[in-house]
Amino acid sequence: MIKLSFHGANRDVTGSCHLLECAGKRILIDCGLFQGSRDLSEDNAGEFGFDATSIDFVLLTHAHLDHCGRLPLLVKRGFRGEIITTSATRELTRVVLLDAAHLQEEEALRNSRRRARRNDEHNSEALYTMLDAMRTFDYFGRNADYQRRIELASGLSATFYDAGHILGSASVRIECIESGKARSVVFSGDLGNSNRPILRNPMPPPHADAVVMETTYGDRLHRSLPDSITELYGAITDTFRRGGNVIIPTFALERAQEILFYLREAIEHNQLPGSMQVFLDSPMAISATEIFARHPECFDEESLQLFKMGRDPFALRGLHMTREANDSMSLNRITGGAVIMAGAGMCTGGRVRHHLKHSIWRADSSIVFVGYAASGTLARKIIDGATVIELFGEQIPVRAHIHTINGFSAHADRDELLTWHRAIKPDQTFLVHGDNEAMQSFSKLLPGTVRMPETNSSFEI
Repeated sequence: MIKLSFHGANRDVTGSCHLLECAGKRILIDCGLFQGSRDLSEDNAGEFGFDATSIDFVLLTHAHLDHCGRLPLLVKRGFRGEIITTSATRELTRVVLLDAAHLQEEEALRNSRRRARRNDEHNSEALYTMLDAMRTFDYFGRNADYQRRIELASGLSATFYDAGHILGSASVRIECIESGKARSVVFSGDLGNSNRPILRNPMPPPHADAVVMETTYGDRLHRSLPDSITELYGAITDTFRRGGNVIIPTFALERAQEILFYLREAIEHNQLPGSMQVFLDSPMAISATEIFARHPECFDEESLQLFKMGRDPFALRGLHMTREANDSMSLNRITGGAVIMAGAGMCTGGRVRHHLKHSIWRADSSIVFVGYAASGTLARKIIDGATVIELFGEQIPVRAHIHTINGFSAHADRDELLTWHRAIKPDQTFLVHGDNEAMQSFSKLLPGTVRMPETNSSFEI
């Protein structure tokens, strides 16, 4: 018997965590953090729905926090198995987890100080610490190469396939012989779009009996990429003409590098001024960009050729990397002619909030959103037309020009998801990592048995 159970990203878009039991082994696919606008500290600190000590393997699809963010907690609670992922994901995960642990330690310290002021003697505890994060790396074992089978145990193997989502991202096909019968399950991870720069197109694995599939954009299509690039260039040009700055809330992994790629191309083709000053104001994005250069095995032919010619596809004249907080604060003295890319992409934290404070009230500036904004986040409130926002205890009017360019999404849209699914032809499909509306819409387009599991539900395959 093969048993499949679901412990995160069930009718929701974060906290991916799925458990497969077969051939006497327990295999966890991802162990992500729950994220969103509301306080999810109880959800993240809650029970996994399984015993961490019983897990033999973790197969990690990619380095986004909602897929890897609870790995340190898994180790903290007794996991002693092997974490397997691609080489690029291993490097990016180190950056992501150390940053997450640092932020959680800072948040716990702030909460403890608030309680002390209320004469509450209870200290707030971080979900995990920097030490917990560093211990997690002790359990990273074999690197997975795309399309190379890894033997996990007798009659049990896993093969990683390029998901085209972010650097190192993968879909995973698990093959298992149970009671003399061969069965296979594919976990999509997060799927990217075809015909994008930098990364290769998603590669569907071969046929499988069952598929566990993301549905983030299962109910909609993206705007065309050429139109999105044109709008980005136009927004920058118009803003500079007005004398303002362009603020781009940016996700550190993949989105930041993609925008740098297009800005470099625009300058080289005289579509944007060569004197333009671009600031990548995100230590994580800077580290991720450096990691990209070490993993040409993930690149598409165009980007690979640039590297072979000795050219960096992310390097452009006027690019400044601002790691230090003092350098970030100094950007607020620049009143016009600059593109400032900073995290977090949904404006839930990070340096971008400071840049919004200094720019969003200015009619000559622009805020350009190039990624997903979850309901309830500050980014979503601005996109939905808020006329006033609250930042650092202040009520700030929104006068800047707001642009939402959804063609840069790192997630496949409805038609891309359908194309991927049709290539595998599964008998059963389990929809995860999407809101209920997107899942319901997408499920009507699929053949065979389609399920939308609830948290901690389990199925036999």
